[in-house]
Amino acid sequence: MLKIKTTLLAMSIMTVLGCSDSTVTTQQSTTAPEAAATQAVDNESASLSVDYESYELDNGLTVVLHVDKSDPIVAMATVVHVGSNREKPGRTGFAHFFEHMSFNDSENVPKGANRKMIPELGGTRNGGTWSDGTIYYEVVPKDAFDKLLWIDSDRLGYMINTVDQGTLEREKQVVKNEKRQRVDNRPYGHMGHVVRKALYPTGHPYNWTVIGDLEDLQAATLDDVREFYNQFYMPANATLVIAGDIDIAQTKEKVAKWFGEIKSGEPSPALEPQPVSLEADKKLYHLDNFAKLPLLRLTYPTIEQYTDDAYALDALGRLLSDGKNAVLYKTLVEELKLAPRPSAWSDTNEIAGSFAINVQANADVPLDKVYAGIQQALDDFAENGFTDAQLQRIKAEQETAFYYNIESILDKALQLGIYNEYAGSPGFIEQDIANIQAVTREDIMRVFTQYVYNQPAIVASFVPKEQPDLVLTGSNKAPVEEEEIVAGSEPEFEEKPVEYTKTPTEHDRSEPALTELPTLTTPDIWHQSMDNGVKVIGITSNELPVVNFSLTIDGGQWLDPKGKAGTASLMAQLLNEGTANKTPQELEQAIGQLGAQLSISADRESIELSGRVLAKHYPALMDLAAEMLLSPRWDENEFERLKSASLTRIKRDEGNAARIASNVFAHLLYGDNHVAGQPMGGTQASVESITLADVKAYYEKVMSPMQATLHVVGALSPEEAVTAAAPVKQWQGEAVSLPAQPEVSTVDKPVVYFVDVPDAKQSVIYVGKPVLPASDRDFFAIDFANERLGGGMSARLGQTLRIQKGYTYGAYSYLPAAQYQVPFIAASQVRTNVTLESLQIFKSLIGQYQPTYLEEDLATAKNMVIKANSRRFETLDSQLNMLEEISRLGLEDNYIATQQEFVQNASLKDIHHVIKQHLNEQQMIYLVVGDAETQLERIKELGYGVPVELDIHGEPVNPI
Repeated sequence: MLKIKTTLLAMSIMTVLGCSDSTVTTQQSTTAPEAAATQAVDNESASLSVDYESYELDNGLTVVLHVDKSDPIVAMATVVHVGSNREKPGRTGFAHFFEHMSFNDSENVPKGANRKMIPELGGTRNGGTWSDGTIYYEVVPKDAFDKLLWIDSDRLGYMINTVDQGTLEREKQVVKNEKRQRVDNRPYGHMGHVVRKALYPTGHPYNWTVIGDLEDLQAATLDDVREFYNQFYMPANATLVIAGDIDIAQTKEKVAKWFGEIKSGEPSPALEPQPVSLEADKKLYHLDNFAKLPLLRLTYPTIEQYTDDAYALDALGRLLSDGKNAVLYKTLVEELKLAPRPSAWSDTNEIAGSFAINVQANADVPLDKVYAGIQQALDDFAENGFTDAQLQRIKAEQETAFYYNIESILDKALQLGIYNEYAGSPGFIEQDIANIQAVTREDIMRVFTQYVYNQPAIVASFVPKEQPDLVLTGSNKAPVEEEEIVAGSEPEFEEKPVEYTKTPTEHDRSEPALTELPTLTTPDIWHQSMDNGVKVIGITSNELPVVNFSLTIDGGQWLDPKGKAGTASLMAQLLNEGTANKTPQELEQAIGQLGAQLSISADRESIELSGRVLAKHYPALMDLAAEMLLSPRWDENEFERLKSASLTRIKRDEGNAARIASNVFAHLLYGDNHVAGQPMGGTQASVESITLADVKAYYEKVMSPMQATLHVVGALSPEEAVTAAAPVKQWQGEAVSLPAQPEVSTVDKPVVYFVDVPDAKQSVIYVGKPVLPASDRDFFAIDFANERLGGGMSARLGQTLRIQKGYTYGAYSYLPAAQYQVPFIAASQVRTNVTLESLQIFKSLIGQYQPTYLEEDLATAKNMVIKANSRRFETLDSQLNMLEEISRLGLEDNYIATQQEFVQNASLKDIHHVIKQHLNEQQMIYLVVGDAETQLERIKELGYGVPVELDIHGEPVNPI
């Protein structure tokens, strides 16, 4: 993973993210270390803490321990205080590049163990880099805790001797693929580079992006890697957090054994704040190869994190853009009708900060108009400010967010580690919420005037390359260098065993054994029903005083009128825009005052009303939910605005290669007459044809309690959950049947399709076929059989295309669950000049999957699936998803236990039969979305004939 953002907890709703015996001294400990989280909430403010014990090893490593025995799992997070701000000009992107290098072998852990072993133990793992730091994190069933200690300690203390030139070259290619996927091959991908280069002077630690410049990545040497490790990767520069089902005394002994012998080194000196200023606006533009809509971003220099001004700037960003009462929304969306959804945010970091206003405009809108609109909105804010109710809403939402930010064990581990490294104490969570609550009206208006209003900014215009006339007047060309992808230009690499002298240690550092496997326990599920036909299914969980719920109504896009795909989506959006008794602004304020989230959405199979809230506010939120559901406002102006926004989204997606591939592949598999064959939300033609009368007719026909199920998870008994939902009992209606979807068949032989995206830096590849509905009793067997093909980075697609070849950032195969025939999909985004080679790998791995699937594959898959279930019910969202699967697919309450029984009893013969019957490569189609000029002709060599050329909507380019 590239980017993790450390910031105010509630500001990002904890975005942490597009891992010899020592004398120890306890730095801080709460009185009840065996508890999970303690909290006390009143009506005015939140007080929240996470119990932990913190101490320091002799070598300088800070260790934070937190006990939570609610699930039989353990999370570990290692925060290393080195980000891109520690890099040198000419070696940018190195902190992130080193994160990639750190997931390879170390002196006592074999190559591939980081990426393969943890998933195969039933865990998850990843890492992240941001401007100020790097983090490595894992979650495993507790029987694998010792193995985590072994892997993580060896990475921190014993990895540098194993680095070789082949691994270096492979990771260079992987990181460059990540850069292409995240930056070069997507709309507005170069925005971060343009803004940073303009905002921060040459030599400033934030002058470059986290992923760095391509030429710097290519120039990295083994000596650079060793220098970086020796300078920054030492215990005194890191915090280790262990959270979960642990024993404090035993864990201290284990930490001392595994981490205590690592040499200490010298901690990196603290960086002093380096805020910047601008004398005047800098206006820059870029003609974007992938953008279909113009975008304007204003970026102002501000101040570093955890300062008083940082908290006020965060509140300012929310007040300017969050919600229908926000001045940017009212001005740019409602009054001037220039854009669908402007945004503003504060981005404060360790040594400096910035504040951004971002507006993706409607098609063909000149950015001069957008710029003038922003200035008009800021003038309005300067004159009229905001209401007390708006500020109260923000603080209520932050109160609720704090609970969800520590919901999972990993969330708590990440939070404790980041607070320790960047705020000075793991317990800063209490001060953080106090600082947020202390922000006043005067603070917000002061920072607005000091940093934003009439202040100079970086003003960046990104427009479709064929529409330079939309660029903001007075702008200069931005310094963007587009990579040229040339066949054969990437060096070949070979990873060979490295000869080195192993570092002597007192303790044995060989691989530890697993301890006792935790027993799978599933939550108790309860069922209720209402007199009007609404079914209620729930789980009572009292770990946190919150409730998550969803009310799903069968139908969705499945019941859209013919030729009007997108009707359900527009109806769902319109139900969010006020009620018969409340304007959109009043409804939003009412929800916000509860600190809640509540919204209605549509997918292909259902309409869903979903929400989350403190348990004490659940009855009040259900009153609002019933009002939204039963008393639509049907405002013509809101309908036209939403319709325009949908058309804008469709236009935007025309520049996104991954979205094009997804839509076209579905169209190829399902055709025009199947619900899955149409893009979710409709096409330009279908949406343009929808009227408000169509939306009302859909509502009257489809929205029935006989189609509905309420799912509730959280701190409520069944009686409390149903009683509080009493307003929903007023709802009346008749049952509606879902028409059968046409059966789709496989092809007789493979066919290759190609969609041209000129100058694409990567090719998006999809391979697949239709299989069974997810409700079919044999569906899980297919899903399980796929595990070793593409179920994760430890599977064959990822190991071959990324780890062995360096062609991609990731490659997977999966089966998205649905009531209709779901597709088997294998997909990746690969470097353009290895498109054919990647297709050949897909062909070989899928085609030869059955004969090469061995007993060891089955054993590994069994272990992964069975042990992963120990983490399956940790969060309220995971429990809610389980309930939704039960009701949507007609599964039994104990379906997970049934699946586990299948896994335990499956034989090699069984899996071979499933692969042969359902994953036959000769029944699959291939789709490539990429640069036709350089790749189309080569693909003939795949052996499946001349590729069929399609446009971005899936229609033949040269129809017969």
